Amino acid sequence: MLKIQDASSPKREPSDKGKHASSTQNRRMVWEYIIWPLVLDVNRSYFTLKEYHSKRDKFCDNREIQSSKVAGGFVSLLVKGILTRQKSIYSIHYRLIPYMRKKAYLEYGQAIREVSTKR
Repeated sequence: MLKIQDASSPKREPSDKGKHASSTQNRRMVWEYIIWPLVLDVNRSYFTLKEYHSKRDKFCDNREIQSSKVAGGFVSLLVKGILTRQKSIYSIHYRLIPYMRKKAYLEYGQAIREVSTKR
């Protein structure tokens, strides 16, 4: 028996991501390719907006990605509490500083667990 799909049901490609998945992907991309390498490069737990823009522009040019995707991921990191802002200075969460001092690779999943766990 042949099953016919209802014409009123929405068709989605299997590769389409939902709203939350794409937000997480943007956060992960910004953290792993821009923010964390920038923190390791400047060797301090904070960075200026100018330093961030420089790193972001290089990344966007190399990957041919629109800066609007990166901007959404950056703002999302602020909302999640991984980054904090004081005027034009952005800082990483204090629980991430030991990883910075060891110059360890810190992926997004580990960063979000460190920030969100209660101690």
